[in-house]
Amino acid sequence: MSVSNLSVSQQRAVIDLFRRIAPVADELGELFAAQGHELAVVGGSVRDVFLGRIGNDLDLTTDARPERVLEIVTGWADSVWTIGIDFGTVGVRKGGWVLEITTYRSESYDPKSRKPEVAYGETLEADLERRDFAVNAMAVRLPGHEFVDPYGGLRDLGEKVLRTPGTPERSFDDDPLRMLRAARFASQLGFTVDPAVVAAMTSMAERVEIVSAERIRDELDKLICGAGPREGLGLLVDTGLAAHVLPELPKLRLEIDEHHRHKDVYEHTLIVLEQAIALEAAGPDRVLRWAALLHDIGKPKTRRYEEGGRVSFHHHEVVGAQMTKKRLTELRFPKDVVADVARLVELHLRFHGYGTGEWTDSAVRRYVRDGGHLLERLHKLTRADCTTRNRRKAQALSRTYDELEVRIARLADEEELAKMRPELDGNEIQEALGVGPGPVVGRAWKFLLDLRLDKGVLGKDAAREALMEWARGQGLAG
Repeated sequence: MSVSNLSVSQQRAVIDLFRRIAPVADELGELFAAQGHELAVVGGSVRDVFLGRIGNDLDLTTDARPERVLEIVTGWADSVWTIGIDFGTVGVRKGGWVLEITTYRSESYDPKSRKPEVAYGETLEADLERRDFAVNAMAVRLPGHEFVDPYGGLRDLGEKVLRTPGTPERSFDDDPLRMLRAARFASQLGFTVDPAVVAAMTSMAERVEIVSAERIRDELDKLICGAGPREGLGLLVDTGLAAHVLPELPKLRLEIDEHHRHKDVYEHTLIVLEQAIALEAAGPDRVLRWAALLHDIGKPKTRRYEEGGRVSFHHHEVVGAQMTKKRLTELRFPKDVVADVARLVELHLRFHGYGTGEWTDSAVRRYVRDGGHLLERLHKLTRADCTTRNRRKAQALSRTYDELEVRIARLADEEELAKMRPELDGNEIQEALGVGPGPVVGRAWKFLLDLRLDKGVLGKDAAREALMEWARGQGLAG
């Protein structure tokens, strides 16, 4: 199909693409053609053109083997890297463009292996057939600009639907991660998933267990940070995929009967996630979003039926923090992300002890101290966690939290809460007590920090006097 066969708006999209990437793409296409090889812009790079999104990264595909690709681009590219060469991909930088050139290929999974087996292909059409979805199976040949769409990807883009080029069963058998990718695209692009694809995801859900934790993490993270994670998460739960990659989520679907009424924790969780997203100031906040998603995962383990038909979840925040740490660690998230998300889960109920504002300044200081660098996220998570339909109750909670934030701001101005430390440092503690480095200094430091939290700023002299009184009580000073 030539560009002239497209609609006027589609022609403009392709023309705009090549106006932006020329001469890079055409130069490279001519280099490959001169060596007797094919080259085409492919996949997401073409899809995004029709979605009105053009970045500085391009995916290209070729019949040339990786070693041959290296020979062709050497001397033309500003830099070249081969980190993906085992999978047929050579990376290239030219000016402000980053290009990934991948040899035509097909890949599939051995049922007993986590690594895909890569086999090189011979034609562009066959390469497009092995791709995950039809919207990613479009290409534009270089340097002639011939549009290639053998599987109706452009039609699917117009209908906002995800279909596979071949049968979904074959596609997911080749790479089970594509089932998660369907949910991710539903989140990122706002697309619906074809019923045949959903059916295959449901029947083949357990196949995802063969995929590495790192690849699963990346897809889940992209889904959570997408524009509409609720749709993608719902698809994972409904198809049974979540039971294999994030089992804590479907377990939130606690049964509710006429004798034991309580909130639908699963639905509540999705609402909290949406409300947390609405509070983001500058783009997706992965720590906040994951904390919102996981904040109540301790409830199924802590659920107890009380007298009078009440249901309790005592200490679910503590249990949930432990479960969060375990799940995110198994998904190979960075340690700082694991620690931050787990800490927010642990703290998400702390505000509810504030009641009607009877906290002392000491309690407010401790709240700030415990929140630490996560305090702003804790503010957002706490506000998002209010999903009551009782407007009066919701307004009262909001006003109470407003008051708490005002108090935090006032104390911060007066006492620099973010930098809160004991008024004597380690050297001063050693000098006052006449001791060297060791456990005693650590205990004394904690005493002074607690004093600071309880009493505010006392001054060094008063702090030193309090330290000496503490030391005498500990039998450390005469």
